[in-house]
Amino acid sequence: MKLIVAITGASGAGLGQRFIEKLPKEVEVYAVVSDHAKVVLNKEENITIYHDKNIAASIASGSFKSDAMIIIPCSMNTLAKIACGISDNLTTRAASVMIKEQRKLILSPREMPFSPIALENMLKLGRLNVVIAPPVIGYYAHPETIEDMEDFLIGKWFDLLDIEHNLFKRWK
Repeated sequence: MKLIVAITGASGAGLGQRFIEKLPKEVEVYAVVSDHAKVVLNKEENITIYHDKNIAASIASGSFKSDAMIIIPCSMNTLAKIACGISDNLTTRAASVMIKEQRKLILSPREMPFSPIALENMLKLGRLNVVIAPPVIGYYAHPETIEDMEDFLIGKWFDLLDIEHNLFKRWK
């Protein structure tokens, strides 16, 4: 699997990094890290890291055959740009390509409460088959630590990507 993972915004950037760390080694990761995220991922072997200003990167082209893209966290600025078709950085350009090519795109908006504008943008994207999957804890998994909560979230995103895992107890 070729997976594009973008990390935008500062709040929650560690969750995006942990998502990447939990991915199975056979997943090829193409990471886009915004200036504001300030996350260093260079130590992982299966990760190609792009700067968000590099709109000439391979993942900005429809001819690059990625299987899916996920943005964790997705700032409201990034979400709004994607909803309006603005492709002014690598993250928004790659997301635009995913929509154009009808490939799986998952956004994890990080701010709350959601404004009416953000909700309208999410609805617009949802109608384009973009999956809106904010970090919402499932309490039935009985998380006891922050790591348990993060594992639940990552597991739910893995489910959306058809990646096998045992990060949380499933509802019985």
